[in-house]
Amino acid sequence: MKESKKKLNRSDITRLGYRSLINQAGFNYERMQNIGFTATIGPALEKIYKNDKKKLAEVTKDNLEFINTHNVLVPYLEGLMLSLYEGGEDPETVKKIKISLFGPLAGVGDAIFWFTLMPIMSGICASLADQGSVLGPILYFLVFFAAFCLRFPLAHMGYSTGTKALETLQKNTEKVSNSASILAVTILGGLIASYVSLSLAPVIDVGNGNVISLQEDFIDMIIPNLLPLAYTFGIYYLLKKKVNPSLLIVGTIVLAVLGTFLGLF
Repeated sequence: MKESKKKLNRSDITRLGYRSLINQAGFNYERMQNIGFTATIGPALEKIYKNDKKKLAEVTKDNLEFINTHNVLVPYLEGLMLSLYEGGEDPETVKKIKISLFGPLAGVGDAIFWFTLMPIMSGICASLADQGSVLGPILYFLVFFAAFCLRFPLAHMGYSTGTKALETLQKNTEKVSNSASILAVTILGGLIASYVSLSLAPVIDVGNGNVISLQEDFIDMIIPNLLPLAYTFGIYYLLKKKVNPSLLIVGTIVLAVLGTFLGLF
């Protein structure tokens, strides 16, 4: 990167963190986040290229091309790009770096945030709310607030440390994801037993006034909550087979009504 006099200060990068909230603004199915992304870094670009309107127009046009990355981690990429622009790097090189990084950032962010953290927190918070605890919605709100606060150190990290931060993140992502996945499986297993209720009602008369419950004296003696687990995995299997979710919901309701009417459940 070429040497250049600093044109951005710490407050500019902090402001970048705030402005990154509009990354999804103007979202479209042709170029995804291009409008919000460009609007986020726009003021900083104007400050960097205030004496070169032609270069400013060129860089702005470059950033209006397709981009689709993780909405929480995007300040890192924006901070990195601004540091390169400010250092006098060729805009074409910066564009190539952006293209090579926005995909991996999306993968890392989605794996940790949407596929791990949020499902776990949703289960925990829903359980607390169902028990009447106000802590449930508060905790859920705090997760999003933490994600908001994360934007600021990410913006400064991207601006000050460049690609080294991403390399470190990629090296540790697998460990974090594996640990979180184990926790998620444990929590989801408990949620199935707690929230899916399915038991057989029929009993067998063995004489002398004694009866045996198919559920309590047979199935539960083998594996407690076996039916809820089996039904949940059955629904999951059908979803993997692309069965319409609405059909599965209606089918569950019909099964519950008929089963209760016939005395099965």
